[in-house]
Amino acid sequence: MYLNHFGLDEPPFRITPHTDFFFAGANRGATLEALLYAITHDEGIVKVSGEVGSGKTMLCRVLMERLPEQVQTILLSNPALSRDEMIYAIAEELDIRQQGERLSVLLLKLQEHLITLYGENQRVVLLIDEAHAMPQETLEQVRLLSNLESSHSKLLQIVLFGQPELDEHLSMPHMRPLKERITHSFRLAPLARSDVEAYLDFRMRAAGYRGPNVFAPDAVRRIVKASEGLTRRVNILADKSLLAAFADNEHGISARHVNRAIRDSEFYHASIGKAKIGLAAGGVAAGLALGLGLHYLLSPSAQPATASAAPAQPATIGPAVPATEPSGAAVALAQQQIAQPAGTPPMTPAPSALATPAPIAATKQVAAPAAAKSTAAPVAAAQTAPAAQAAAAPAPAAAVPAATAAIELPAAPTGAKPGSMNYLPPMPAAGRLTRERFAATQEWLKSAPGDRYSIQLLTAGTRDLRHVEELLARATGRNLDLSDFYVYGVKINDQQHYRLAYGLYPTFADANQGIKALPPVYRQFAPYQRSVERMRSQNRQ
Repeated sequence: MYLNHFGLDEPPFRITPHTDFFFAGANRGATLEALLYAITHDEGIVKVSGEVGSGKTMLCRVLMERLPEQVQTILLSNPALSRDEMIYAIAEELDIRQQGERLSVLLLKLQEHLITLYGENQRVVLLIDEAHAMPQETLEQVRLLSNLESSHSKLLQIVLFGQPELDEHLSMPHMRPLKERITHSFRLAPLARSDVEAYLDFRMRAAGYRGPNVFAPDAVRRIVKASEGLTRRVNILADKSLLAAFADNEHGISARHVNRAIRDSEFYHASIGKAKIGLAAGGVAAGLALGLGLHYLLSPSAQPATASAAPAQPATIGPAVPATEPSGAAVALAQQQIAQPAGTPPMTPAPSALATPAPIAATKQVAAPAAAKSTAAPVAAAQTAPAAQAAAAPAPAAAVPAATAAIELPAAPTGAKPGSMNYLPPMPAAGRLTRERFAATQEWLKSAPGDRYSIQLLTAGTRDLRHVEELLARATGRNLDLSDFYVYGVKINDQQHYRLAYGLYPTFADANQGIKALPPVYRQFAPYQRSVERMRSQNRQ
């Protein structure tokens, strides 16, 4: 939903293990290297423990990918296996033929097979996820499996992944034989504040984000406190925060967005229940638990009046709330708590990726920019008129005037505020070409067709405008028309930034082809597609 809004290729904070998003910070990378060493050097049983959501399963999946080719992996992710079921499951994974043999016979076949693999310079590692939930007799069988060895080394390496309860089980007197066979023990500690900040930035960029850090320091602090440094909670809060910012048509994540994400999370309500925090009005806690959800994250950012809530923030414009709402007195009371202050005029939805604006009149058909004909490949496939008619068509009414001289930026009407139709962002403070293209873009955005696409090249802060100026200055040397470049404003974490875009394309696919045809100097910042309507809404922030 928010991918195009933030320029992402895929969701950055999925809770399912995705090895491309493995974060090597904190002690994760070091633990992975230690596991690889222990497994490839016949170090017996290894244990990895950590709290729920600390990243054990992710580490297990990455370990499977990083092991050498001569190491066969067996993953047991079902901890409820009995002792016999575990042996049969291992035999099946190793393609050992089973004909209803007794367990003792199957164990003998397993040992012979492992000896054969060892002679072929093959190793086998058994990865047991959620080991804390295994029956004690199954854990005892794990110890017996560790006894399978040749005269020189272990035939089966074993790695146990589990929650801290696994340490408690191993501390029992009757589990001492297994505990003494554990040669290495690792603990995945919660992420510290600096680690969370690096983790958020790493995940965003792994998903294709190219702009400045989107999470403000106060937002990071709120995520650290609410998540307690557990990566799964960090993922949940970050994902919901991005959704809340998308609903507000903002590109920076503030503490206000994180607060909304926290109140929409299950562990938040669980912590309230444990602490028995009383709210001012009876039944409000139940109403929040029932009434908050996806529609709440997509609603305008009003804060519920609770004792722990952050100071009230000015209301911002966001997409319309879905018409279907949970009913009941408790929900109604919760809605009163999160309603906007009395006397505030009704809010109207802002354009967003959820609702594509209607095209401009059919007489204002906009063709691909002239530069696209030379560098970005024509988009004739998207044109419905014959090529001859397209060549004879008049210039579009929304075309940007050529940047041959400085253009005066029209003065915004008195009292125009961010988000309003008449609002104009401040003129860039430096760069003649940048200022000229910015002024021209402000005029162009008034009538440009919102369903077309441009290519976003660069996002720069007020101190980095030289990069925008340099890219504009290089246009003439590469047979690109300056009138095909657009400069517009955007607020990120309440700081003014400027974006440079290029070209106008009928469809998303055409813009994608245009990216491939760009000169290398314009592809160095990993450009991506951006709808004109999104450019217009960002410019009004």
